Amino acid sequence: MKYKVKLADGTAHLVHITSAYFKAWHVWKVKFDDGKVVMLFKMGSEWMQRNEDFLDAQLLNSVGACIDKIMFRRKLLGT
Repeated sequence: MKYKVKLADGTAHLVHITSAYFKAWHVWKVKFDDGKVVMLFKMGSEWMQRNEDFLDAQLLNSVGACIDKIMFRRKLLGT
């Protein structure tokens, strides 16, 4: 699904977020409008990315917060 992510500088970007499982990890594939794709996963309360991905810490935390909200809503609704 497409989501609007508000960044720390106040701009908003549309991203396409899907989730999957890789081995025992729950991962999220985030695709930006410019075609770049990153894989994110959560370790405890910290969001991580693959070594080859390009997100800076601020963008990583913004996208991670958006995914946290999505997961919270899903738990709340029971889906």
